[in-house]
Amino acid sequence: MSEDMEQMDLFDFAADLPQPTGRVLNGMYYERSTDMFVSFVLGRRHYEEPAKGCQHLKEWQDRIKRERSI
Repeated sequence: MSEDMEQMDLFDFAADLPQPTGRVLNGMYYERSTDMFVSFVLGRRHYEEPAKGCQHLKEWQDRIKRERSI
């Protein structure tokens, strides 16, 4: 091996990623501003469903609106 070659660490990028400072959302939430149920996975939006016409049980919708609104 020549002197000017350098071995790269392929997993070194993980140390440079910014760490979230606040709460990371996971699960289903109700977003008041858009009137939608939104699913989050590791803080990123994954799935959206409008509150009007939602197929979930009314009790579930009321609980999510009450306990997990953002």
